Amino acid sequence: MNGITPCLWFDTEGEEAAKFYTSIFPNSKILDVARYGEAGPRPAGTVMTVSFELAGVKFVALNGGPEFKFSEAISFQVSCKNQDEVDTYWSALSEGGEEGPCGWVKDKFGLSWQIVPTALPKLLGDPDREKAQRVMAAMLKMKKIEIDELEQAAAAA
Repeated sequence: MNGITPCLWFDTEGEEAAKFYTSIFPNSKILDVARYGEAGPRPAGTVMTVSFELAGVKFVALNGGPEFKFSEAISFQVSCKNQDEVDTYWSALSEGGEEGPCGWVKDKFGLSWQIVPTALPKLLGDPDREKAQRVMAAMLKMKKIEIDELEQAAAAA
């Protein structure tokens, strides 16, 4: 098996999206741009697919037409080691998009992302169930995850 590559369906914005995403994540780049030929179904010369890497993971953007839209049923989780990373990715991906609850953001193309600090699963998995529940209650009130607030909730008695 050669691996699994997520293919993201766009109307016409595949190249713009790939450039946007590769500008945000380190270790990212455009790999290839393929264009439609005379056989169509889109006008010859327009972008058909863009192969790109985000943080070393390969993706394909397909300009397939307006038939399909993204939904929250598929999202990409970004693990962040600290609040600066959370703030950076949240700001970049939410620009022109939509902030959602509990660390979810929809970017300007409608693709959903979960901006999750690595501290969150540790706090939610604390063996002290009351502490973990306080963290959950605090997170449920947030849009962008604030690590300090989660840690304060964990420490509250």
